[in-house]
Amino acid sequence: MASHIERRKFLATLGGATAAWPLAAPAQQPAVPVVGYFYPNMPESRADLVAAFRKGLSETGYVEVRNVIMEYA
Repeated sequence: MASHIERRKFLATLGGATAAWPLAAPAQQPAVPVVGYFYPNMPESRADLVAAFRKGLSETGYVEVRNVIMEYA
């Protein structure tokens, strides 16, 4: 009789963990690539180059802030 009760507790615990598993999985977010832009002046001074680079990124499916991060230094 005691082993039957222990088995119920085990199965209830296992069932609870299985039900909670899908809730924990989406918490992880995919890594977002970071692109560094190094230029001695501010990026505004070469806005034409930055715009062309952003256009090239968007043509390959990357959009700043949505799926790629740009760091200016």
